[in-house]
Amino acid sequence: MAAYTIPTEMKALVYEEYGGVDVLKFDYNVAVPDLKDDQVLVKVVAAALNPIDFKRRMGKFKAIDSPLPTVPGYDVAGVVVKVGSQVKELKVGDEVYGDINEKAVQGPKQFGSLAEFTAVEEKLLALKPKNLDFVQAAGLPLAIETAYEGLERAGFSAGKSILVLGGAGGVGSLVIQLAKEVFGASKVAATSSTGKLEFLKSLGVDLAIDYTKEKFEDLPEKFDVVYDAVGEGDRAVKAVKKGGSVVVIAGAAPPPAFGFAVTSNGEFLKKLNPFLETGKVKPIIDPNGPFPFDKVVEAFTYLETNRAIGKVVVHPIP
Repeated sequence: MAAYTIPTEMKALVYEEYGGVDVLKFDYNVAVPDLKDDQVLVKVVAAALNPIDFKRRMGKFKAIDSPLPTVPGYDVAGVVVKVGSQVKELKVGDEVYGDINEKAVQGPKQFGSLAEFTAVEEKLLALKPKNLDFVQAAGLPLAIETAYEGLERAGFSAGKSILVLGGAGGVGSLVIQLAKEVFGASKVAATSSTGKLEFLKSLGVDLAIDYTKEKFEDLPEKFDVVYDAVGEGDRAVKAVKKGGSVVVIAGAAPPPAFGFAVTSNGEFLKKLNPFLETGKVKPIIDPNGPFPFDKVVEAFTYLETNRAIGKVVVHPIP
């Protein structure tokens, strides 16, 4: 990579107060973030949106958020353009991806991935799988780490059955693939609306349930693990076998269910790399995207309808 001059200011998406999509603004004079010793500066090529971005923007965890104004964005894929003095492996020119916030709700970074540059700890990143482009890579980190961590916490393992609520979404579509390809599930069931049942089957779902026509908790069959990616905890606990686990990533988690907020970890991404590079686990990018940077407000509006299939990605970023 030729010598690269890093500017002092950059374009970014910013909000100065909490609220709906109308608080989002473009700012062309945001200072490029300073690097800490353990961080690299990434020239952002693509960034994905997650429900946590809009929950944060609405002020749902403002007591433990970083100070306003905020440049939103957790997921990034891009190129390293500068490294801190304590960085051990990554070097300028490396193509990387990751979730830039180690703790999802406790003090996420003030300067996120919806900008030309973002500063991120080396340990939160991994090299981009060679077979994926930046758009596909950007759509993975937070969702695949949430999917993987939830399955691990639930004690999921080979030969167990699982029901995934919200199988067509960003996290759900990856839970299905990880359960089947990485953990060795004996049976995968998942819920979606009518139009997405064929998509579920294409991911390898054995039992695709149309939630508009039947109640999953009334099925005679119960599951070793229920992974609730939509916020149906009260119903999810009725679909699990005695002694099984119910993972909830949105809404209330009535016993025996448990909730958790993902911890970003580049090691997870490295561990999953073989499954990504062989195509056993595939990123799912919503066909309405990617959305160019100047259409990021439309991208958020679309994400907030809860109708997206897989991930909503923003690319190119100037």
